[in-house]
Amino acid sequence: MSLDIHSHRTQLFFTALAASLATAGFLTAYQEHRKRQKRRELDQDVLRSLAADGTSPDKPAEPSGKGKRKAAHGDAAADQDISLGDDPEFRRGPGHEYDEELVREQLARNYAFFGEEGMAKIRKGTVVVVGCGGVGSWAAVMLVRSGITKIRLVDFDYVTLSSLNRHATAVLSDVGTPKVRCIARTLRQISRWVDVDARIDIWRKEQGGDLLEGADWVIDAIDNITTKVDLLKYCHDNNIKVFSSMGAGAKCDPTRIQISDISYTMYDPLARSVRRRLRLQGVSSGIPVVYSTEAPGDVKLLPLPEEEFQKGNVKELGVFDDFRVRILPVLGPLPSIFGLHIATYILCELAGKPISNPLPVKGRKKLYERLYRELLHHEEKLVGRPLNRLPIDENDVGLVFDDFYRGRSVVPPHAVPTRPSVVRWDPAKPLTLENCVVLEHGEAERHVKECYGEGKRPEDVWGKEVTKVVERRQEEIRRVREFLM
Repeated sequence: MSLDIHSHRTQLFFTALAASLATAGFLTAYQEHRKRQKRRELDQDVLRSLAADGTSPDKPAEPSGKGKRKAAHGDAAADQDISLGDDPEFRRGPGHEYDEELVREQLARNYAFFGEEGMAKIRKGTVVVVGCGGVGSWAAVMLVRSGITKIRLVDFDYVTLSSLNRHATAVLSDVGTPKVRCIARTLRQISRWVDVDARIDIWRKEQGGDLLEGADWVIDAIDNITTKVDLLKYCHDNNIKVFSSMGAGAKCDPTRIQISDISYTMYDPLARSVRRRLRLQGVSSGIPVVYSTEAPGDVKLLPLPEEEFQKGNVKELGVFDDFRVRILPVLGPLPSIFGLHIATYILCELAGKPISNPLPVKGRKKLYERLYRELLHHEEKLVGRPLNRLPIDENDVGLVFDDFYRGRSVVPPHAVPTRPSVVRWDPAKPLTLENCVVLEHGEAERHVKECYGEGKRPEDVWGKEVTKVVERRQEEIRRVREFLM
């Protein structure tokens, strides 16, 4: 059938098609115009907000003279009760009634991941961040970038030059100003609908509920052990969900960072102290934490100048009692990774899509169990009777294998064993971490036969080169044991 372009029906068809195309084009143009208009309004809103805050897009606000003086004299305690949350402008940025279409466009990737229901829960969530340094600042930024609408920042401290190697939002012009202030400024630049309640304050168990009111989740990023334990105990007793950060100082290996229950932590001195104190108060588990299984390297507390010791007890030099003056060296990326772990965990929990199968300590548990069983078997051969337990456990065996011997045999060429074994090095000395070595299975059988059965000295069996490696590892283990104890 041929198309007669002169027929009345055909003319009506083309007329209708042209009208539809024109209408569609008009609607598309109108929608694009509205989007451009909204973006222009957003740009103007941001510029007005920056101008009101005394900043320009190219230059952040200069720290106030008051903030500079506080930083210079370490007088944070004088303002410990000041709350920026009482200032409406500081609490809620301009443009709080934000166009929902732009909100969804900004959070499009999160909506694609969590879906409508999950994002609705996240956007209704309230998070309190206690401690806004390297860990807390990164957690806060990522939570707000992901849709958290209400966030409370609690910290008494001020930005220093040394903060700039790890803080998420602080810049040079923030030195001498409260950490919570510079974080709040950045959060409002990221999210025009966020409700930020910034408190220059310190959490105390006596007024614990005031700063935690309305929290769906609390983030503990506190450095001080006593305050950290008090906060965790308060949250546990009052059924407030809390996530705690353990020690990021003196660590450098991001592959060792884990999320687990506080009861399963190992090799982290801060986690050990917190865990012991909580147990004394009746809390043994139920608190998720981020920590590192990396054994601390050869690092110490940063030294104090001699003139500081001459002033008296160094504890009294802190802003508050028991807050550290000398600190561990910190590699900047590590606290940020801790903070991102926390934010990810809380977002998934709020969305109703929790991390269902977290990897337990690098998935090495079965390997450590096997190494421990074989060590127990070799020890039974040495003493000539069955043993119920050893003076070291599976975690200690894992520490020897992974951290001190790097998963390699002590015998040159120090290959990665296909079937590794951990054995006592010198049968004449007690079984300790220092007296354990890693060998390939065949090497371990030879060691047990000649050193345990025939009474040969290990250095006579394996030579001077191997003995020197063992001695270096023993010294390394002694340093770590001193640190951990």
